[in-house]
Amino acid sequence: MAKAFVFSLCLLLVFNGCLAARQSQLSPQNQCQLNQLQAREPDNRIQAEAGQIETWNFNQDDFQCAGVAASRITIQRNGLHLPSYSNAPQLIYVVQGRGVLGAVFSGCPETFEESQQSSQEQQQQQQGEQREQQQEQQGRQREQPQGEQGRQQQQQFEQLDRHQKTRRIREGDVIAIPAGVAYWSYNDGDQELVAVNLFHVSSDHNQLDQNPRKFYLAGNPENEFNQQGQSQPRQQGVQGQQEQQQPFRRPGQQEQQGNGNNVFSGFNTQLLAQALNVNEETARNLQGQNDNRNQIIRVRGNLDFVQPPRGQHEREHEERQQEQLQQERERAGQQGGQLMVNGLEETFCSLRLKENIGNPERADIFSPRAGRISTLNSHNLPILRWLRLSAERGFFYRNGIYSPHWNANAHAVVYVIRGNARVQVVNENGDPILDQEVQQGQLFIVPQNHGVIQQAGNQGFEYIAFKTEDNAFINTMAGRTSFLRALPDEVLANAYQISREQARQLKYNRQETIALSSSQQRGSFFARRPIV
Repeated sequence: MAKAFVFSLCLLLVFNGCLAARQSQLSPQNQCQLNQLQAREPDNRIQAEAGQIETWNFNQDDFQCAGVAASRITIQRNGLHLPSYSNAPQLIYVVQGRGVLGAVFSGCPETFEESQQSSQEQQQQQQGEQREQQQEQQGRQREQPQGEQGRQQQQQFEQLDRHQKTRRIREGDVIAIPAGVAYWSYNDGDQELVAVNLFHVSSDHNQLDQNPRKFYLAGNPENEFNQQGQSQPRQQGVQGQQEQQQPFRRPGQQEQQGNGNNVFSGFNTQLLAQALNVNEETARNLQGQNDNRNQIIRVRGNLDFVQPPRGQHEREHEERQQEQLQQERERAGQQGGQLMVNGLEETFCSLRLKENIGNPERADIFSPRAGRISTLNSHNLPILRWLRLSAERGFFYRNGIYSPHWNANAHAVVYVIRGNARVQVVNENGDPILDQEVQQGQLFIVPQNHGVIQQAGNQGFEYIAFKTEDNAFINTMAGRTSFLRALPDEVLANAYQISREQARQLKYNRQETIALSSSQQRGSFFARRPIV
């Protein structure tokens, strides 16, 4: 009897523990009881040597509901954003400028390599000398052992610069960065390079908590989200473990860990030097010791690395390739119903990470009187199927209206690129939880299934919306493709207590789809309601 009681008690404890763990996993979903939303500017700023990083407070209820965090990075001319990786997948939108981005996929080959002669002119000048040297070397090689010849060839090979692929980035690009993939960026343009980053911290790829974490691999960076109240109990637990665990050291060896904030700085300096087969001074440089620069540094001179030559012809050729690729995918989808992705771009080491959706010719929806919308999903950029993210770029003319709609299967994180707009978001109770004029540089969140309507102001309205599903779609409430158009006349008449003639007018008054022009008779939404 006693054994049965003890066994039952153990089962009860195990059940309660599993239930608590399950509830902790579901807690982000329970945080979507939102009574008020707000368009916000960044809450925190880190000033760097060659730029700045601004972040929004991810502990706000709307960020917690969507399971996201966001930052805005500004890199000055000739500035280098040092290599880092994150615990969450990222989508990056280039708001302004141009530059270079490199993403490092571990185990993949260095496909960009430096040639032995930098130009044809140098080759012609050195042809005569090379012939004489080759003759001398051939005579020496007959006398040298094969092992020594191999070592000389290896030394010549290692002297050339080789690295993984770099990508040109420019305004309008959306870049996808998987969790744990290190990347760096450099501004080689003539103006500031500005980008907005979305971190999908609630993604299945993040096995840590929902605190956004940036792991820098160089410099002495500051914590970009540190002042926003991360999980204190977890930090206390880590501190307690650090007090109990002593760092590894050999007998009689003094501890020489770095005082920087990058990942290398936490390792023992001597052990790190042995692992990399370098001297300790080099290891201390990796650790950022005595380095007062943080995550964005200024390059002295020009940053010289291997990259293909690029001009106007190459840019036009790339744009034509993107258009052709888009047309082929559309035809494949229409013929087979399912998009097949077996091209070279789908191999792991040559993943296509970016696509430009800023070009007006790239628009998926266009109204001459209202504006245009471009969408990016896993059909356009297959890596998004893995990351479960998508994006939407909108450009609305003055007083243009984005049809009232709801996001059927995703949260939307909207950043205002330029202009202004009046935005209303309505919850399941019919309460307007956001009713505000949004301005350039602000960010707001539209939770899944919440109704939203937007009207551009006098300055027009440009935005980028990140969505937490790779094939996000909307259901419209006005226009030719709205749910009203799909209902029978009698259903509309009875549901809204209107006549059948009024029901038909309700269905067919709007011939546009999503981008709606404003009626001149009724005027602008701004003129009729006060700005909150």
